[in-house]
Amino acid sequence: MFLDAEMQLAYKVGNTPFNMFPYPHFYVPDVFPAEFYKIIQQNLPDPQAMIPIDQARPVTGYPERFVLDFNAKSLATLPQAKREFWRQLNEWLVVKGNFGTLVFEKFRPFIEQRFKDRPDLEFQSETLLVQDITNYKLGPHTDSPRKVVTMLFYLPPDLSQVHMGTSMYLPNDPEFRCPGGPHHDRAGFSRLHTHPFAPNSLFAFFKTDNSFHGVEPVADPNTRRWLLLYDIYVRETAPPKPIVTFAPKVNFSF
Repeated sequence: MFLDAEMQLAYKVGNTPFNMFPYPHFYVPDVFPAEFYKIIQQNLPDPQAMIPIDQARPVTGYPERFVLDFNAKSLATLPQAKREFWRQLNEWLVVKGNFGTLVFEKFRPFIEQRFKDRPDLEFQSETLLVQDITNYKLGPHTDSPRKVVTMLFYLPPDLSQVHMGTSMYLPNDPEFRCPGGPHHDRAGFSRLHTHPFAPNSLFAFFKTDNSFHGVEPVADPNTRRWLLLYDIYVRETAPPKPIVTFAPKVNFSF
């Protein structure tokens, strides 16, 4: 079951070219085999198994985001079959390391440019299952300074949520940069593009000081917005160097 999915994901991620403006990113449709995506849908947890993100991560201000860690304690709350599915998926994506190696090699030119003076750095990856509900939103931000790569696997059941994807933003001040942390007021940005929140798709990007992204307010009633996060971070024991900028010096008006 997992082998076919692993091969298709590797093929898709390994061969999809980067879009370089305003920062390195790519979007992949049909990232898993269709049958495997059906199995993912069948194994989504009961919403009651999800916990508020502020109980799992040191963040506040997101009452509409619920998560499931793939540690033994969290997985123990699931029925056995679902517990085993997510355990194996996490083992494939994180524990075995093959997928992480593929992702690292794909992003290596950007990683080497950003961290060229720090050969001592170590990196780590993690997965997190996420469910957002009605009224969820994320202002433009560039992610934590420790973040290196973000991969967002979109898991909706159909095309009814296609408008709920991750948006990319350009600051109205073309010189504005942010090393990471705060979320900014949308009034200071123009929305450049929103990636379709389509079933079985992936949006991935490299962390820079202009990798502004977010989620427009989710107004649809009774929404459950499912996604799987795969992230690569710098290990906390070693502080990262300043973040490289990829945006050219171009003024835009929208």
